Amino acid sequence: MPANFRPTVIAATVALLFPAAPLFAETLPPGTLTVTADAMDGQMDKELKARGNVVAVRDDQKVTSDWLDYYVDKGELVQAGDRVQMTQPGSDIVSRRLDYSMQSRQGEADDATFAFNQGGGVLRGKSEKLRILGDKHYELGRTTANTCDPGDESWYLKATTIDADYRSNIGVARNARLYLGGVPVLYTPWIDFPLDGARKSGLLFPTLSTGSNGLDITLPYYWNIAPNYDATLFPRYIAKRGLMLGGEFRYLQPGYTGTLYTEQIEDKETDTHRYLWKGEHQQQLASNWSWGYGGSYVSDNDYFDDFSDRLAQVSSDNLERQAWTSYNLGWGSVFLRAQRYQTLIDDARGDLIPYARLPQLQLNGGQALPAGFRWQLLSEATRFSHPDLQEGNRLMVYPQLAWRADASWGFVEPKVGVNYRRYDLDAWRYASDPTRQVERSKTVTTPTFSVDSGLYFERDSEFGGHAHTQTLEPRLYYVNIPYRDQSALPNFDSATTDFDWTQLFTENRYSGWDRINEANQLTAAVTSRYIDNESGLERLRVGVGQRFYFEKDRVTLPGEAERSRDNVSDILATVGGDLTRDWRLDGAIQYNPEDSRTEKYHVGVYYKPAAGKTVSMRYRYDRDEQVTINGQTFEYPTRQVELAAQWPITRQLYGVGRVEYSLAAKQAFDTLAGFEYNAGCWTFRMVGQRYLTDIDEFKTGVMFQLELKDLSSTGSVADKLRLAIPGYSKTNE
Repeated sequence: MPANFRPTVIAATVALLFPAAPLFAETLPPGTLTVTADAMDGQMDKELKARGNVVAVRDDQKVTSDWLDYYVDKGELVQAGDRVQMTQPGSDIVSRRLDYSMQSRQGEADDATFAFNQGGGVLRGKSEKLRILGDKHYELGRTTANTCDPGDESWYLKATTIDADYRSNIGVARNARLYLGGVPVLYTPWIDFPLDGARKSGLLFPTLSTGSNGLDITLPYYWNIAPNYDATLFPRYIAKRGLMLGGEFRYLQPGYTGTLYTEQIEDKETDTHRYLWKGEHQQQLASNWSWGYGGSYVSDNDYFDDFSDRLAQVSSDNLERQAWTSYNLGWGSVFLRAQRYQTLIDDARGDLIPYARLPQLQLNGGQALPAGFRWQLLSEATRFSHPDLQEGNRLMVYPQLAWRADASWGFVEPKVGVNYRRYDLDAWRYASDPTRQVERSKTVTTPTFSVDSGLYFERDSEFGGHAHTQTLEPRLYYVNIPYRDQSALPNFDSATTDFDWTQLFTENRYSGWDRINEANQLTAAVTSRYIDNESGLERLRVGVGQRFYFEKDRVTLPGEAERSRDNVSDILATVGGDLTRDWRLDGAIQYNPEDSRTEKYHVGVYYKPAAGKTVSMRYRYDRDEQVTINGQTFEYPTRQVELAAQWPITRQLYGVGRVEYSLAAKQAFDTLAGFEYNAGCWTFRMVGQRYLTDIDEFKTGVMFQLELKDLSSTGSVADKLRLAIPGYSKTNE
């Protein structure tokens, strides 16, 4: 007789006589079975029969039923009916009949309804024959299942079997059909999926879209190679182009990480082999030494136009490739890299192709010194290569010394520096005069001096009926850089920067090191802020500033006109802030006081009262903006409106949209519209888009995404909407 049989019968008998007896089970040793029922009989060493409102409990297992037979010599077998419910932690099974061993935790349930919540996700449904194969392991025969709330069958899997093994958190469905709204939409003879939402090898649901290339279907396969390695393979059928094969490999180790991505296609429309390669690697060789590489390369200039939507296209006509290494010195760092670009412009002019840096060596650093002083060093030595333009070497060394004094009421920071540049150029003849050769060696030494200073004032105030702190922050920034003739220097990497609020407080109006402007100038600006005392939010920020020139700047880039005004710059003003928790504002304006006209401005208003509710409007004006499209540069006035929104139409249906409309050209450059339907258990998104790819050339497409709760998603529409609509949020998060 099993050691625990006698306490079992005693507990059952006491429970029959005294309704409060189940409390007695708490004092029994592990493995003891307690039974309560309206009536019980049986032989103590063989079997027990219970009838009417039966409740049987053994450790964390509980069975309730109309009747129950218990057989000790059959491994503590329980046979129960007509209405049976068996519960364990994370498991609830209701069935017509149960045959189950409470000792081995194995058995079968007929016509069962189940709900499993053991791996972080919920799996529920019905099964004609549910086999319990041990602790946390189930086989569901002739079953329908989903991850929805009880009673929600908006989607479900119908399979011959589903093997749900919560020990490995893997589910395997065989001969499975996916039903949406009661309609079968997908069949697979075999599919496995994670029961806890973790990564798991197997087929993913397909991605579907349609557009200028016709029907576009991708069927991804995810391969979870190891906890720190995985890969995704995705055959993609494009009706007008053919079959594309793609893949992504990712790796992660304590000392390094990286990705490798490729797409390959025999394009039947162009009758050529086309491809994309993209990779990135970062590795820590020591605590202060690292290296890496990264970049992209495509087979031809039109690759992204033909195979990507606008939001996924690269933002530049130049694809970067580089390899680098960096060493931390404590007080600074050494950085070495080789860098070049692939230019995606047909017959591109030389000035549209960036120089390659083969190589570039940088030594940068700085340290605080006693009494508020600080030194800083910027330096680099670079070899510049180009297929069409002047090539050569450039050495730049820029030591600086600054002193800063801070107080609660303000600050002052004077700074001095000396910028030294040396050029060693390759042989080169001027196109306009082939007999004239450039100077092979050039040096330029430019001293710099600046003083940055500001004051802080604040007072108690009210804004929108709430207590705020209002600040007043005047600032003066003086720069003096003597003139150095740089007209004979090549332009390897310099360009004019936008005249904006940040540039007001920058000593050089050029990026790069080939041009350093002449300066004897003073920036005067003032900023005022309203800061909420309770939340700390900046409710409103207003700033206005202007630069005053005491001498003319004679430094220019090739083709750049000299500054037309000698004494003052345009006036800049900015405004922004979180007006309320729902409303946000930002804007800026550049005003020409000499000609009494506005050069450019933008203003944006954003409203987001809750997740899934956002509306934004932005207007941008530029009197003469230069735009380069496919290597051609145009100058025209910009008057552009951008509208974007995500808003509920009904409780479950959301509309999404975005439009960029040019008032000058009287046409929309980019239009996106669609909807999201959140059924709770699944979410469907469909978005159509029409956008400009070239001069008077548009591309259209329709994208789809289906997300099944706790199971899987297809497509990347939500990611694109995040880029297109400010404040967008997924409705099922």
